[in-house]
Amino acid sequence: MESVNNLMKQAVFNEVFPGGVLLVSTAGSKIFFQAYGYANIFSGRLMTRDTVFDLASFTKPLATTLAIIKLISQQKLELGQRLGSILTQFNSTDKGRISIENLLYHNSGFPDYRPYYKVLCKLEPNLRKDALRELLVKEPLINPPGKQVMYSDIGFMILCWVIEQVSGNRLDRFITKEIYHPLGLENLFFVDLDSKARQVKFAATELCSWRSILLEGAVHDDNAYVVGGIQGHAGLFGTAQDVLSLLSELMAAYLGSPSTGVFDTDLIQMFFKQQEHTGRVLGFDTPSPIDPSCGQYFSKDTVGHLGFTGTSFWMDLDRKVMIILLTNRVHPSRNNNKIKVFRPKLHDRVMKELINNGLIK
Repeated sequence: MESVNNLMKQAVFNEVFPGGVLLVSTAGSKIFFQAYGYANIFSGRLMTRDTVFDLASFTKPLATTLAIIKLISQQKLELGQRLGSILTQFNSTDKGRISIENLLYHNSGFPDYRPYYKVLCKLEPNLRKDALRELLVKEPLINPPGKQVMYSDIGFMILCWVIEQVSGNRLDRFITKEIYHPLGLENLFFVDLDSKARQVKFAATELCSWRSILLEGAVHDDNAYVVGGIQGHAGLFGTAQDVLSLLSELMAAYLGSPSTGVFDTDLIQMFFKQQEHTGRVLGFDTPSPIDPSCGQYFSKDTVGHLGFTGTSFWMDLDRKVMIILLTNRVHPSRNNNKIKVFRPKLHDRVMKELINNGLIK
């Protein structure tokens, strides 16, 4: 994997990102696990394999979606359930008939993003969560439910609300109690901005203009930050090792050999089954048909996700390959987009090495 090592070093040199961690696993064995560059360019602190990253939109599949799976397994929720039957605030709107399935497939009709933080930051902190929910109820649909796929943060903010309503617990507490803690994942967590910060080594993200701080151990996403750090679309932090451990358990469940019983095989297989007309799966992403970020070598049975802060994971369910790339590409500015070109190059290089070394076919 020397060529992969060199490519990562070159990326740091070319300022694709200040630092990163790359972890590659095949058939349950770690093949490659290295850290590069800087966790904080201002202090000069180096990246290490146990650096904790702001995982950004990993929150959608690895927290919110898994919480929905757990509620379904507990028979407290169904994919076909309508929003209005769970959250009465939506009953008198055109959103009441949106299903949980629509929200997970990103075809609910909601827009992709709204800068709610610009309004919410003017309110007292204890009023912001309720105010956000009022904005979600009022948010106009831009498509009829079920008709068009549009990747949406807003849909997952609503799923967070659903989870908290049905479980009677806050999202971070529910997912930790039901999934992370039983799997021994101490380094997958949300950072509650209203509580004392954890004393761990975080990768720094943006020097933010509207917050006037360097973000380090506080969620980068503006909308998640303004409501305290816990949301359904962003807010999850973690290490590459704990992301791998969670993905490995999902892979085992998908293959019918779960080691802990935390996940139900039938449910995981259902969530990972691609829709015929869209190629999408529930709650996770699949490779784009044109210029996929995971490169050209992953099989059609692949799920994964990207994170705005410079994170990605891809899991080839057929070949049992997992590639986790965690970087702080938004440090010190979100305007650095070089990672878009780098990601597919890296994944192609890794997969070629695995093939050439006879580790996969």
